Amino acid sequence: MSALLLCYVLRHAPRWAAVCLLIAGVAWSLGPVRADDATGVPIFNGTSLEGWEGRPELWRVEDGAIVGETTAANPTKANSFLIWRQGLVDDFDLTLRYRLTGGNSGIQYRSRDLGDFVVGGYQADFEAGANYSGILYEEKGRGILCQRGERITIAADGTKLAGDPIGDTAELQKAITPGGWNHYRIVARGPKLQHFINGQLMSETLDEQADKRALQGILALQVHAGPPMKVEFKDIRLKRLPLGEGRKKLVLIAGRASHGPGEHEHRAGTMLVERCLDAHFGGEALPRLTTEVFTGGWPADPTAFDNADAIFFFADGGNGHPVLQSHRLAQIDALAKRGVGIACLHYAVEVPKEKGGPEFLNWMGGYFEPHWSVNPHWTLAKTELATAHPIVRGVKPFETEDEWYYHMRFRDPPEGLTLILTAVPPDATRERPDGPHSNNPSVRAGKGSREALAWAYERPGGGRGFGCTGAHFHRNWAHDDFRTMMLNALVWTAGLDVPEGGVVSTVTADDLVANMDDKQPKKN
Repeated sequence: MSALLLCYVLRHAPRWAAVCLLIAGVAWSLGPVRADDATGVPIFNGTSLEGWEGRPELWRVEDGAIVGETTAANPTKANSFLIWRQGLVDDFDLTLRYRLTGGNSGIQYRSRDLGDFVVGGYQADFEAGANYSGILYEEKGRGILCQRGERITIAADGTKLAGDPIGDTAELQKAITPGGWNHYRIVARGPKLQHFINGQLMSETLDEQADKRALQGILALQVHAGPPMKVEFKDIRLKRLPLGEGRKKLVLIAGRASHGPGEHEHRAGTMLVERCLDAHFGGEALPRLTTEVFTGGWPADPTAFDNADAIFFFADGGNGHPVLQSHRLAQIDALAKRGVGIACLHYAVEVPKEKGGPEFLNWMGGYFEPHWSVNPHWTLAKTELATAHPIVRGVKPFETEDEWYYHMRFRDPPEGLTLILTAVPPDATRERPDGPHSNNPSVRAGKGSREALAWAYERPGGGRGFGCTGAHFHRNWAHDDFRTMMLNALVWTAGLDVPEGGVVSTVTADDLVANMDDKQPKKN
């Protein structure tokens, strides 16, 4: 558009000009995609279905490839799927090679697990025929969303608007090798979805129908009902993409069970936090916060942290802390230096002084140091909150009985450190025998002094950290002020603005018991 024409549009049609410029800005923010710039991490090991799950009579590994097959003697009455169980996908770049003998297949992404290996959601389609390879299909949903050769915008009301075509569908079919190995690539960035086969863009969809689209979900491979078919997949690589557009991602790590019922309920507590955050942010057209929970300790997904803006650990600490393996410490340290926020709750604030201590001071500004910090059970009284900090928005001083650790080791000097929650512990908590967690001369000498129980840290190089010592007892998640403080803290640690009234949430009795550990394992 010439400068003269642009000036005319801005003068005579300001509303439409603003819309056009906004659309152009969105398109620019999503960025161009080249056909050959994908580099991802393998999520199929080439030898077994480890990390994947499907009907064993339909799926196997053969000659370095995942094979899905139906026969006349072993058909499937409905489409069935092999589901990747190590994580969810949100914004990503996926590449793989496929070979199809007869029938139809596809790659499900950002999809829903409907049970019994039935899946609904976006599908990157391909077939043995000449019409559907490369299209966007929504399994168990809106059907064909974008044909091969099309650029489609799906408006908020479901109306489809055609953009500049990619090309003639018959010509695009010539890029595909029938019966041979083909390279498939899927790029999903926010509402923009692109399918490539053998380097050729086949379809491009901008899904703005907020009540129907998906921004996160499972990844799966399909065997199709109907005549016998065989599909093979190999070289499956996943690259996570930064969410962009002001959106942030919080990864929540729940440690293994370690205590009796109602104590150290890492899985239940973390999933409850995710539910509260999703309820608060999930109603937005393009949610500002995406969450993903990994239970059982360190994620099996090799890409789990790659597009995280913050990581939350609720797990046992000390020598059993999930990050303590040297390569894990180095991995999280690199992420923190990149600006990724780090938050830890209860036992997860503790690591050994010599291994983990220096990193925690850099990541969060403080931690539980054995032979310095202590872990008594007591009831808060005369609490104080850092009234000027966003984390305390909507939070009132509160009292709860918990295993409130105190006498943390903090950075010295404390630049960037804010004490969020403080209280004066009962003198009796300072009278226990000396030990790595129970007492020491410095703690005894501090009788009557105020101690920090939760703190926030802004790193000089960028990024945020947060630590809180409570939450030994799962019942305390029912306390509105404690829960709001924790939700605010995670939002803040991820780099988002905390709402003026805090992150409002409700928890029912059923919510509180959901996902609790059923068994009582032996204590570590």
